[in-house]
Amino acid sequence: MYKFKKAVDLFCGCGGISVGLEQTGFELLAGMDIEKKYLASFKHNFPKAKALNIDITQTAPSDFMDLVEITANKLDILVGGPPCQGFSKNVPLKNRYLHDPKNLLVNSFLDYCEVLRPKMILMENVAEMKNGFEKAYSQEVISRLENEGYTVTSIVLNAADYGVPQRRRRAFFIANQYGLKFESPLPTHYAQSKENSEIYNLFFSNPQHINVWDAIGDLPKLEHGEGQKLTHYTSLPQNNYQEFIRGNCELVTNHIARKLQPIQYERLSSLEAGQGLKDLPIHLQTKGGYSGAYGRLTKNMIAPTITRWVFHPGSGRWGHPVDIRTLTMREVARIQSFPDNYEFVGSYNEQAGQLGNAVPPLLAKIIIQSMNTQLERFKKETKSSQLTFSVDNLNAIA
Repeated sequence: MYKFKKAVDLFCGCGGISVGLEQTGFELLAGMDIEKKYLASFKHNFPKAKALNIDITQTAPSDFMDLVEITANKLDILVGGPPCQGFSKNVPLKNRYLHDPKNLLVNSFLDYCEVLRPKMILMENVAEMKNGFEKAYSQEVISRLENEGYTVTSIVLNAADYGVPQRRRRAFFIANQYGLKFESPLPTHYAQSKENSEIYNLFFSNPQHINVWDAIGDLPKLEHGEGQKLTHYTSLPQNNYQEFIRGNCELVTNHIARKLQPIQYERLSSLEAGQGLKDLPIHLQTKGGYSGAYGRLTKNMIAPTITRWVFHPGSGRWGHPVDIRTLTMREVARIQSFPDNYEFVGSYNEQAGQLGNAVPPLLAKIIIQSMNTQLERFKKETKSSQLTFSVDNLNAIA
């Protein structure tokens, strides 16, 4: 099988795509991010890679190459997720505009692509980026890369369809120097309901979407304010997802429940699993807030998109389905598909920011595996075609 070798992760954050790279056999040379506190987790988990706390807009690609000790055309893959707030639907439409500095970081990523000239490129952003501003940025990405000789594919995927226990739609731009038009990876999981169960069973062998309890049900029970730096599991893995996430771990980190304010605890304790802001008693209601505010998850639901505000019960449906508390950062990491051996550093709020901005590692892994498989097949077909052409030429001469 064709194996990639060297990889660099721009806008790496805590390392979501980097985990996917590592799980598919890459040698990660470096990660770059302007957020020093986010980069701390990357550095902690990738000690062999260079963790570069620099501003991409203030660092020339040539200077970056000197820091990483690489030259043009030698990098196997360059990945990155430029900040997406300028495209996000969570930002009011009136506050979204084409030349938002956050959006222009996409161009900085492309600047690096043009100078480093990696064999492969994988860029991630929110789903809205693909069609936003009348597709201006999508067209810019595709045009610039095609002008450099790359073949580009743009896709939008929902992480839940690939085994991540979370509804998270993201756009990906995949490019290569080989002339291969990548196809979207086939979903590994499907949504099944009572209405489609018979059709599902006839045509699909893939499992259903992973739900909340599939993801976190084996983690120790906690009251708010409880938890330790290292925690023993209280049961064996209950399903394949938990077994995959645990790996060889015997202890789990980051499973600490945030201490709630009295009013926050009173609100959550007044709600059943599945309820939220609109179900609060009159004396506990807020003046406003997100529709999912103070919401409690249910065991069998697919989690909503994790955001950097996951630390605050008033910012979304982050209430535990059984315990009267919000999710621990380990539970959030499980929902994002980070393995249990990945330890997050920093304050509770900083860890929430790292996780909310991360690409689910499992989704990254599946995309990269698909790239590997398609590229291997393409190279074999190309080699076979060249061989056939050579034999035909010889016969013609004869």
